[in-house]
Amino acid sequence: MNVLLAGGGSTGHVAPLLATADRLRLRDPRAGILVLGTAEGLESRLVPQRGYDLAVVPRVPLPRKPSGDLLRLPGRLRAAVAGAARAIRDVRADVVVGYGGYVAVPAYLAARRAGVPIVVHEQNALPGIANRLGARWAASTAVTFPGTPLPRAVHTGMPLRSEVVALAAAADRDALRRTARAELGLDPDTPTLLVTGGSLGAQRVNDVLGACAGDLLAAGFQVLHACGRGKSVPLAADVDTSRYVVREYLDGMDTAYAAADLVVGRSGAGTVSELTAVGLPGVYVPLPIGNGEQRRNAESVVAAGGGVLVADADLDVAFVRSRVLPLLSDPAALARAATAAAGFGVHDGDERLADLVEAAAR
Repeated sequence: MNVLLAGGGSTGHVAPLLATADRLRLRDPRAGILVLGTAEGLESRLVPQRGYDLAVVPRVPLPRKPSGDLLRLPGRLRAAVAGAARAIRDVRADVVVGYGGYVAVPAYLAARRAGVPIVVHEQNALPGIANRLGARWAASTAVTFPGTPLPRAVHTGMPLRSEVVALAAAADRDALRRTARAELGLDPDTPTLLVTGGSLGAQRVNDVLGACAGDLLAAGFQVLHACGRGKSVPLAADVDTSRYVVREYLDGMDTAYAAADLVVGRSGAGTVSELTAVGLPGVYVPLPIGNGEQRRNAESVVAAGGGVLVADADLDVAFVRSRVLPLLSDPAALARAATAAAGFGVHDGDERLADLVEAAAR
């Protein structure tokens, strides 16, 4: 089987793509796998690192309102579709799998013209423009969250990194927690808050949690804060940076999850899927732009007691003191929230999606 996987731009698209590629390669080491992406996105670094070939096409943003990008769209789209068509021919694709984002539309258009079956994977509870288009022609449409409004949707969950799946299956999480904290330079026995805004960071989360550093440390906790490349966390001069540890980026998120008791961060589909898979409660701060998909991603988990949802504009020092600190200070409440979160976890999303890909190729 030969497959073209199309997705990129952010970790939310690249991570499930790579998890699918790994699963297909495990099933058939002879499978031909080519990834379609852009030169600017994370895929330009992560895909070759994982050992897969990358075919590059121009970035094609789909404007939500009239702008200069709308005038440039036809030329960009023609060039990107031509590049996608070359990639389909080069790998002799039996199936094209799209994950949304800038390169998905050219891949879907080229596949339809070439008569190659399409499989769509939608990460968010509210689908984006690219996958709403692709789903019209798809042999199968896989969704991360039940109830996602796409035709012929099959609930597969999110294809997760093997390291996250291994953590979810670990028998002795207490021992693993102590080991992970030591690896990250943290105290093995101190309750730990993980703060992350995703691969791109979230400056409001950085500002508010940084302002609360003194409160968190005084209450007896330690913090691991991934601030995002090019972003920073404003900390007072007297903050103990051996207990409030700031990293620009964490390559081993599974180790960070293993170390944590509670996570504060955005509610991208990947974050929600990974936290529920490993049974971690989250304080979810949806990105305040887009079509509201991040809020929808977290709503069901939060309604079941697996976390807390707070609007970006409502995240402030008072909220951290009144909601985050009390939760972190109550082991029984944390345990209940962790159990509720784990009830939503899907561990075999890569297997379920690979089944659909193989069926479409046949």
